[in-house]
Order: sequence, then C-alpha cells, then structure tokens
Amino acid sequence: MTLEVQIEKKLPDFTLDVSFRASSAPLGILGPSGAGKTMLLRCIAGLERPDRGRIALNDRLLFGSAEHIRIPTRQRHIGMLFQNYALFPHRTVAENIAFGLRGLPGGERADRVAALVERTHLGGLEQRYPRELSGGEQQRAALARALATEPEALLLDEPLSALDTHLRSQVEAQMQETFAAYQRPTLLVTHNIEEAYRLGEELLVLSRGRVAAFGAKQEIFRHPPSREVGQLTGCKNFSRASMSGAGMVEAVDWKCRLRVGQSVPEGLQYVGIRAHHIDFAESPGGSERGENVFPCWLVRTSETPFRITLYLRLHHPPNDPTEYDLQAEVFKEKWEGFREQPFPWHVRLSPDALFVMAK
Repeated sequence: MTLEVQIEKKLPDFTLDVSFRASSAPLGILGPSGAGKTMLLRCIAGLERPDRGRIALNDRLLFGSAEHIRIPTRQRHIGMLFQNYALFPHRTVAENIAFGLRGLPGGERADRVAALVERTHLGGLEQRYPRELSGGEQQRAALARALATEPEALLLDEPLSALDTHLRSQVEAQMQETFAAYQRPTLLVTHNIEEAYRLGEELLVLSRGRVAAFGAKQEIFRHPPSREVGQLTGCKNFSRASMSGAGMVEAVDWKCRLRVGQSVPEGLQYVGIRAHHIDFAESPGGSERGENVFPCWLVRTSETPFRITLYLRLHHPPNDPTEYDLQAEVFKEKWEGFREQPFPWHVRLSPDALFVMAK
C-alpha cells in the first residue's frame, strides 16, 4: 500500500512544496513550528485544497489539479487523529468510536467497536464521556475512532503533545503496537526529535514548506545532508570546514585537523558531531595522544535528571563562560568518574561519528 504526494500550496509566509512516497513503514514528519507539517496532513485528508499537484492512495487519485479531481474527505478512506483529539463531548467512548460506522448493521458495528476497545485498552470506559477521561484515555479513544472505518492511511497530528511524560510513554507504546498491526501508510507529525525517531521508520524533515531530508531515519541522523537538517535533528556541534588531504578536513572554528570516516563531498562547508557521540580519553588529566584527540577545558555544565551537558573549550582554557567550542552529553555515572580530574581533559572526536556537509 502506498501514499504518493506531490503538491504545492501558497501560504502566507512561504509555499508548501512537498513530494514524497510513503508505504507501510510509519513516516515521522519532523520540523519546527510553522514549517507546514499540519497543513500537509490537512491537504492529504482533504480538509485543505492544494493549489496544484496530485495525491494518490493505493493508485486511487484523491486530488489531481491537472485532472480536476478532488475527492471529498469522507470518501478518501483516511483516518486522522487531531492534535486536540476532537472527540464529540456529548457522545460516549463507544459512540465516538462508532460514529463513522453508521452504515454497518448493528451487530457488526458493535463487534467492530468491541474489538477496537480491546485493541486500544479502553475496556470499562465504553460508557464514559470525554470529560470523564484522562488525557491518555482521550488519546486512545480518538485513535480507536480513527481506526474504526479501517482506513487505507492514518494521519496523526502531534498526538502526544498534550500528554505528560508518564502518559506519553504509555500512549507511545500503544501507538507502536498499533502501527505494527496496521501495516498501511501512517504519517506522524511532530516537532519532538526523539518521538519522531522512536515512532517512525522513515523520516521526512520539513523546513518552511520544503523537504529538507527524506529517507531512513538512521541515515538522516547519522549523515544529515545539510547543517539545517543536522540542527533540526538535534545536533549542537558544527564548525566551518575545508578539505585538508585524503580523508581529512580542517575544522576552522574548532582550530583542528580531523580525520573523517565518510567521503568528503565537493564544496565542503561544515563538519559536525552530535553531543552524545563525543568521547573522553580514559585518563582525562593525562597527556593522551591519538587520532582526533585534543586537550579541552570545562567552561560550564547543564544538568538534566540523567545526563550532564558539558560545554568545552578546545586547546586552551576559556577566558569567559560564554567561550566554548563543543557540547558533550554524558550520563551522570560517567561524569562522576572523571569530574575531579585535573585539566586539561582530552576529548576524542571519532572519525565515524563526524559528518561532513556541503551546505
């Protein structure tokens, strides 16, 4: 099963100009607020009309500007889960789920609702109203309603954004279970990097209405095609760069020469490394030597419940707390093992962890 999208739509600040093909692997759509993610879903669902282009689901044309075709939303066989869930407040959970099944005989409709209640773990809540549900229960009820008509594609707009951390983890597990059973085109819009990675198999990165990257999530995170995509996928460390021999680059802002594991593109402009890929020599206070190993000094730290972000200055001590070259993220257990070591420490930038970009 496939969903093919090639559309343009003029928006107030930019033009949404998107082309991609999705299959049974869940597709995470990542980008900052205002990038056009929600508008893209609304165009696919038929809630908005593109200016030009085509949308086809399993070779059935839903929208074609050249052919003057625009199938109504209710006939597109697409399930959509809205950011605010949009449950009918005056209907029970069971009635919400059954809303799109009014054409089925009563017995078949009841069986379909019962199966979805079990599948989304809503047992015992069938006669409750949305106001009587927790955020996670509302989300699961909305998901069950979206699945009730057995849609050929499923669109989810920021489905976890309104949930607290505990509920988000529970509902995310439910969604992974649902996607594994669904095996049809599924598009998940989010601005949360980790959520996009965990729930999507493929990734589409949007920036001001245009596709900045599209493909397997591992490849995009490992080798972002541009500095912009690197930033949108959470990378914090970039330096201007130039070629410096076979397999070598000069990191201008970090003032060091680096060996890199991937081929260097023509027109090289940047080298980058993710904060959690930065490593430290076994004896940070020693005179460690080796490939891509450099002395460093700690400028300041930032703490989360499980990790520490270290702001590091390379080559010589910092003159002020805003002067740093790299951000490194380490688990607190590792941090405790070397935090008292004398300076300089030695940081290692593995050739296989570095990525190089031409734009």
